[in-house]
Amino acid sequence: MAFSHTAALEYLRRAHEQNRLAHAYLISGSPGSGKRLLAAELANLVNGTKPGDVFSASAREISVAEPESKSRRIVIEQVRALEHALQMRAPAGCRKVAIIVEADRLQPQAANAFLKTLEEPPKDSLLLLLSALPEALPDTIVSRCIAIPLATSDEQRVTAEEAELVNLLGHAANEQTWSIQYAYRLAQGVQRLLISVRDEIKAQTADALKSEEARYRNSTDGAWLDERDEYYKALTESLYIQRRAGLIETLFKWWSDVLRASSDLTLRDLPAAKKETAAVAKRFTTTEVLRRIRRLEELRENLGRNIQEALAVEVAFLKIFAA
Repeated sequence: MAFSHTAALEYLRRAHEQNRLAHAYLISGSPGSGKRLLAAELANLVNGTKPGDVFSASAREISVAEPESKSRRIVIEQVRALEHALQMRAPAGCRKVAIIVEADRLQPQAANAFLKTLEEPPKDSLLLLLSALPEALPDTIVSRCIAIPLATSDEQRVTAEEAELVNLLGHAANEQTWSIQYAYRLAQGVQRLLISVRDEIKAQTADALKSEEARYRNSTDGAWLDERDEYYKALTESLYIQRRAGLIETLFKWWSDVLRASSDLTLRDLPAAKKETAAVAKRFTTTEVLRRIRRLEELRENLGRNIQEALAVEVAFLKIFAA
């Protein structure tokens, strides 16, 4: 059963007050569920560290490892740095806290190295793993942590384009055969959705620019107008990239739900698509689902490297939705 944020914090508070805190916790939940906040509040409980300082370099008794910016992986060198910090003596009355953000992004070598730390945790240490996809972690790691699954907020807003994408994916679940032709059609549907999102943003920023032109036309020179035109072009691209990233995250949520369904877990990021993701789960093994999630990661990385969008989407969907 998933915890509300309040219930999870109270559970950990009681364990701390009764001197029953475990040495390792796996805090899981969808993006926005408050995993970082809960880790920061737990660090505050055990060390008095200000929550705002937990993920900064100012908290000496706390070490944090996150995916590297280029590889989006947590590499073995980061785990070695955590291990070194955990071997240091903690200040009186404090614990040495190690936090691994997006723990499912541990490289295999890094995961194996961290497993040894879980098996023989240093004295006065507290290990916190945060993950939106704990099912992707090795069972050997999961079994050595106390699970703290956080409930998905019922108030999480679903945008119109996200709802349309989930609808497209629902059709995929009902498709009898995932052929190359079907993968192309699905990719084209997603590309049409992306075009509509870009057109909507362009229309909004164009209206904003026209409003400024009407207001300031007679009080400024032409150079100002050129600058504002460039500003709104940059704003359009920035807003589009943000919303495209939201759609990619929806794809991750959908396939994460497929993975959970294949493992007979009840938690869903997209509860409205529970029937469809369960149907897809019956088609593939866990390994095959994980392989498709990796292809999604490749898509996100390729888009981040400015590889031509339509080509990146087509290639990814051929790998994910063709049999």
